[in-house]
Amino acid sequence: MDFNLAILNEQIQKESVFVDAIQSELKKVLVGQEKMVQRLLIGLLAEGHILLEGVPGLAKTLAVKSLAQAINTKFHRIQFTPDLLPSDLIGTLIYNQKESSFEVKKGPIFANIILADEINRSPAKVQAALLEAMEEKQVSIGDTTYLLEEPFLVLATQNPIEQEGTYPLPEAQVDRFMLKVKVDYPSQEDEMKMLTLLTANVLPDAVSSVVKPKQILNARKIVRSIYVDEKIHKYVTDIVFATRYPDKFKLESLRGLIDVGASPRASLNLVKAAKAHAFLQHRGYVTPEDIRELGMDVLRHRILLSFEAEAEDVTAEDIIKTVFDTIPVP
Repeated sequence: MDFNLAILNEQIQKESVFVDAIQSELKKVLVGQEKMVQRLLIGLLAEGHILLEGVPGLAKTLAVKSLAQAINTKFHRIQFTPDLLPSDLIGTLIYNQKESSFEVKKGPIFANIILADEINRSPAKVQAALLEAMEEKQVSIGDTTYLLEEPFLVLATQNPIEQEGTYPLPEAQVDRFMLKVKVDYPSQEDEMKMLTLLTANVLPDAVSSVVKPKQILNARKIVRSIYVDEKIHKYVTDIVFATRYPDKFKLESLRGLIDVGASPRASLNLVKAAKAHAFLQHRGYVTPEDIRELGMDVLRHRILLSFEAEAEDVTAEDIIKTVFDTIPVP
């Protein structure tokens, strides 16, 4: 096993070099936000969609668009609005009078990287159309089903400060996102660098294509081969089960605060995301630190709080922190 792991580790170090090239390109136009960029790459490599939450102006759109440029893929930004229809998203049949037949007009979902801006601005039927495409990687228009081109990644954003006129995503649908990433303000030092970069006489260099989509698809196969020890699997399931049955893990303080614990998707996505995180670190195996690094982003949208928790101002983040502080690290 040690010999095989050493070979795998060496292979990962060689195969993961391209992620440094992508990050270097993104730094041409992005200052700070390293965590957001890392999470975007994890979603891309682990085949998981991402929900980004943050106030406007934090470079979410720029980061996603720049990522698409760096890997030379098709990018579409879709602004979700209350009057958006499912056909505006996936496409529809158009009648051609000259040919006396219907033609397919494909919608913006037919791209590799989709930015669903302010997903909570549109009603449930539009959200459902997007989430179906995310889950099935295909779209039905009329009687025909069309496979979406890989790599396919959806980055959805929602604004946490304006709730009037919004349609919050149902909990069961939010669960389909691998990660929910909270995007914070940059530090003062980073904001000063941003001012220097973006208000200079010379505009920053454009992002160049340094990776081909085929490399991403190959990297996904390699990411799946990254070694995960049985102790890590036990650690992950202990964490997830502690959100469902806190009493069994000496977490009596959480009794009555959780209505619904994390789903089985949490365990699966935590391991998949940890493998991608190890790949970004040029490592062929997953460590407990990978799990701890991504635990908050994987779990925060999968725990439903009780009225008692809300009355006591307890957040999902508080519960997750308590779980990680209590469960022994292997």
